[in-house]
Amino acid sequence: MNSNHKILVVDDDPDIVEILKYNLLSKGYNVRSAPNGLQALAIAKEFIPDLIILDIMIPKMDGVETCRQIRAIPELADKLVIFLTARLEEYSEIAAFEIGADDYITKPIKPRALISRINALFRRNSKKNSENFKITSRNLEINPSSYTVKINGKKISLPKKEFEILFFLAQNPDQVFNRDALLENIWGSDIYVLARTIDVHVRKIREKIGNGFITTVKGVGYKFSVD
Repeated sequence: MNSNHKILVVDDDPDIVEILKYNLLSKGYNVRSAPNGLQALAIAKEFIPDLIILDIMIPKMDGVETCRQIRAIPELADKLVIFLTARLEEYSEIAAFEIGADDYITKPIKPRALISRINALFRRNSKKNSENFKITSRNLEINPSSYTVKINGKKISLPKKEFEILFFLAQNPDQVFNRDALLENIWGSDIYVLARTIDVHVRKIREKIGNGFITTVKGVGYKFSVD
């Protein structure tokens, strides 16, 4: 495994941190940890991890808010985030994916399975990066190298998953994709995400760039309209 990949583990349970660090270090990852949201944010700004493993119920600032603030930092906006939590409520999962989670894993931890999913995330992310090119359509510019979107030259802020949905649709103009297809292409087939997460993300994208780019095909799905 590429030892250049840096991972930040955020959990207030020292036993879980120790287990995760041991397994990640054994695979060649560069690992640091934080026991709460405020320290996680400070370390993330300095460490610039490629992946953050983030518990939801952490002291001082919960995982969802920590993720939101991390995503607001330009250098960290496109980094991978895995939520690791003992909470089973659906609303926690929805909140995690709405804020841009790449995966959501419930405790108890199975280290080998976690390592496998981390490796899969890095492989998929590497493939996405190799296929990136700037897209311009009408007054909209989408630049995947910097994760930026501009309307009439004005920069629009999109969280990571909203950006990826918009970019994927724009890469395939006038092709209709149902929710399952979008979930598989954005999150992958090995990660379970609620289908309505797509609807929430599309609604938020439209609020920021307008309704003229992503069209709903009733009863089928969504497409990027070039006209």
